[in-house]
Amino acid sequence: MSIFFKWIVLILGCFMVLISGCEQQNHDGTLQQKKAEIPPGVIRIPLDGNVGILDPGLVSEVVQSELVEQLFLSLTDFEIAPKSADQKTDTDSQLALYEMESDNGTVPYQVVPELSTDWQVSEDGTVYTFNLRHDVKWTDGKPVTAHDIVWTMQRNLVENEKAQFYLIKNYDAIVQGKMERSSLGVRAIDDYTVEFILEFAEAYFPAMVSGEVYWPLPRHIIEKYGKQWTEPQHIQTNGSYRLTEWDKGNKIVLTKNPDYYEAAQVNIHEVHYYVIPESSIGLAMYENNELDIMGGEVYLKLPQAEIPRIQTNPTLSKDIKVVQQACTEWYGFNTQRAPTDNLLVRKAISAAVDKQILIDVVIKGSHFLATTLAHPLSFGSVNSKEEQVGIPFNPKQAKEWLAEAGYPDGKNFPKLVLMHNTSETHEEIAEGIKTLLKHYLNIDIEIQAIDWKRYNDAIIPLQPATSPHLFRYSVCVDYPDAINWLGAFHSSTGFNWLSGKNSELFDKMIDDGQFGGKAQHRKEFNHRAEQILTEEEVAIIPLYFNNAKFLVKPRVKDWYHIAFGGQHISRWSLKD
Repeated sequence: MSIFFKWIVLILGCFMVLISGCEQQNHDGTLQQKKAEIPPGVIRIPLDGNVGILDPGLVSEVVQSELVEQLFLSLTDFEIAPKSADQKTDTDSQLALYEMESDNGTVPYQVVPELSTDWQVSEDGTVYTFNLRHDVKWTDGKPVTAHDIVWTMQRNLVENEKAQFYLIKNYDAIVQGKMERSSLGVRAIDDYTVEFILEFAEAYFPAMVSGEVYWPLPRHIIEKYGKQWTEPQHIQTNGSYRLTEWDKGNKIVLTKNPDYYEAAQVNIHEVHYYVIPESSIGLAMYENNELDIMGGEVYLKLPQAEIPRIQTNPTLSKDIKVVQQACTEWYGFNTQRAPTDNLLVRKAISAAVDKQILIDVVIKGSHFLATTLAHPLSFGSVNSKEEQVGIPFNPKQAKEWLAEAGYPDGKNFPKLVLMHNTSETHEEIAEGIKTLLKHYLNIDIEIQAIDWKRYNDAIIPLQPATSPHLFRYSVCVDYPDAINWLGAFHSSTGFNWLSGKNSELFDKMIDDGQFGGKAQHRKEFNHRAEQILTEEEVAIIPLYFNNAKFLVKPRVKDWYHIAFGGQHISRWSLKD
């Protein structure tokens, strides 16, 4: 963004709600910043990108998950376990507790009831019965019942082809058109009891129903208003907040839901979200008391160039929080465009990328190095510390592969195009990769940065002639299961990121690992899928699993961060 455009944004912002503190002239002609007044009971949060969708059954991005978490209830949810918890579990055989690593150590999470009060499981582990709260209702006063869950799941089968109900009985046959969606293994025993019949026993199922496609929706509103049902004048929610304003591309306001069953415990009365185009603008607003939180994947990353100043600033340094996230940063190859259509070229580039240097020196982050796509502590994932997957940094091997591909010492190697969506951090990573490839392989790359909309169009699906040779992407999930990472490469997504026999083999691994009664062995299938992605097809270079820095104002009390999905703002409080 040019300096001129930044000033235009800031000047216009003085006449918009987005930026309430404007610069004024002193008597000597210098500029002073007028500190914004802090509205009591209101928390102000930036968003990194437009929301677009508020339908839980259709959300596909973490910024959308953030909003629906505040508006709707799930059967179960994840919560940070009490500090006294010392239970150690296998994440694929236990549901009560699982752990994710962070810069500050291991953080345990547990599955807790939300819309449900409790659940029972049959002796063979294939039937789960959830008892629902009787005091939950939509904001128009209608009760939320088990029938809403059944209807919603059947509806999501049609509306969202990516809805993952693979554990539920008859799902596979319904998807293949062999059975009606009413045959899905879910039924309302009565108004407040819902039963799920599974294809096979899975202990983590209570964790899985925290996923948004399982959340009940207001059937009477959706059938009346169709795709317009989430507009502020129509939407009915059942969570801790209700939607009162949605100025698309600018501002979203949520107001405390007085009918929420724990409304008395909700301290923050309004949540104001602002869509902010750049981290530098967001930081200026934070320092001007116009934002209460900033950081992470959703709440606008801290500008990388400002990290040293933030860490040494006597005020800002006290606001820093470092937390872990269920996100993977990776680079993908266009496997259909020369010269990256050559497997040896892809292997050479992958082996020449020093990921630890990128983390420690280039972006100075607190992330930890990735060799797999899926987070190693998610359900069904590969433990990369015990099972080596992927191509490690090895510049000697990289040079040999490049020479074998016909480009010894990088001679006659055509210029590559590396593309990323506009971001200060992404730009630094791209420059770091460019430097590494020049240093170790003597090859040049051209870096292109474009806005998110055009960027997505350029890589989804990949085009052999026009899509870039290398492209940046990340996967952040709202539910810690390996399928949420690996599923993006299944051919059914239409992304076209894999091709040929490897695409067919990858699909088979995912399908066998999720459907057809073989899912009890899905860790083995996922391991094989990771090998295809990173070693055999070399479709991607996993860079790192994200940890994130936040700035949190002292007025925000009881703040904590959930690694996946939306944050639990109803649990926070403000000291005004």
